[in-house]
Amino acid sequence: MSLFTWKMHGDGKTIAPGAVVAPDERLSWPRSIGIGAQHIAAMFGATFLVPLITGLPPATTLFFSGIGTILFLLLTKNRVPSYLGSSFAFLGPIAAAVAGEGGMAAALGGVVATGVLLAIVGLVVKAAGANWINWLMPPVVTGTIVMVIGFNLASVAYNKAWFGPDTVGQNPGNLQVGPMLGIITLVSIALIAALSRGFLGRISIFAGLVIGYLVALFMGDVNTEGIKAAKWVALPDFTTPTFNLNAILLFVPVVLVLIAENVGHVKAVAAMTGQNLDDQMGNALLGDGLATTLAGAGGGSGTTTYAENIGVMAATRVYSTAAYYIAGIGAVLLSLSPKFGAVLNATPAGVLGGASLALFGMIGILGAKIWIESKVNFADSTNILVAGSAMIIGIADVSFTWGDYTFNGIINATVVAVVGYRVLHSIAKSRGTSLDR
Repeated sequence: MSLFTWKMHGDGKTIAPGAVVAPDERLSWPRSIGIGAQHIAAMFGATFLVPLITGLPPATTLFFSGIGTILFLLLTKNRVPSYLGSSFAFLGPIAAAVAGEGGMAAALGGVVATGVLLAIVGLVVKAAGANWINWLMPPVVTGTIVMVIGFNLASVAYNKAWFGPDTVGQNPGNLQVGPMLGIITLVSIALIAALSRGFLGRISIFAGLVIGYLVALFMGDVNTEGIKAAKWVALPDFTTPTFNLNAILLFVPVVLVLIAENVGHVKAVAAMTGQNLDDQMGNALLGDGLATTLAGAGGGSGTTTYAENIGVMAATRVYSTAAYYIAGIGAVLLSLSPKFGAVLNATPAGVLGGASLALFGMIGILGAKIWIESKVNFADSTNILVAGSAMIIGIADVSFTWGDYTFNGIINATVVAVVGYRVLHSIAKSRGTSLDR
């Protein structure tokens, strides 16, 4: 099909039982706009949570997520419906980079480098196919890396919830208000997730964060000065990155996670629509790589394909890329309100800490989910040794310095998982001692 031209699905109003609205189809424009609004709502909580936790401007991140989504759709020739929102995989590297030399500018340089590397992988996949990715990153490796990225951040969540500076009228490090707001936020997230099976349940983290925010506002612990001073309409704040190899090295593991997420997304969409999208695998990686590069270059968080929006597609049976263009355009328009961004920036540290406790743990458990769904054989000593060693290295943040460069726990755990698996698996296979065939 030609770009920006979609066939009308049936009468544009109804979907027959068992049928789906394909990527190259659409419903009537009012209904398509409604579906696009659902996609904005689905990505909203997670996309804003990353910049809130890392200190990046939320409006800038939203702006580049909208631009990145449109770019992704164009590069995949409107065949892979997806929203590109903030990737949680960047939380650890950004926090580590900000704490080191160069601050946020150096962290953004790491985001840019990640995007460039992912784009290069996309070009390689376009030329050589994706089989080598499955060889390099079997489920035992990808699951381990995802778990490490989540659990490595445990101390960050704890410090933010219990000891983070909290706001108006409170001393930095207040040991009463921070924990209380963190607990209220965490309990709210848990109750919403337990009580709701629909859309609200899928955005339980964001909904719990809103409750924590409102409680803090009622208590007078939200600094509203920035909200009052912010303009209603203006361009987002853009920041220029700097490039520091020590900081860039922190982001290398993220490339592997983004590869796994993009490949998984393309396969999921292919399964749901009944279409063969293998020829778009390289384009998807290239699209996310360029979107991440663009975001880092302007001061936004790196992006990835969003499972939240797969949930919307599964619920509505509408896979039309027209709805995603609407979502991308809508995100850009929302980002043009600094007042909106200032409201988000005023979120107290305790509230963010409570949300972080839930979020980082969920990221870690997603790694275990990869193991379970892929039926990783932990009776094989190679699998259990590699995964277990990498987990301890990552959680304990085992680091070392070599010259001017520091290699933290996430980097070292990733090297152990990727290189260790390939070396030990090859040795065990040649000796006939491997159970993982």
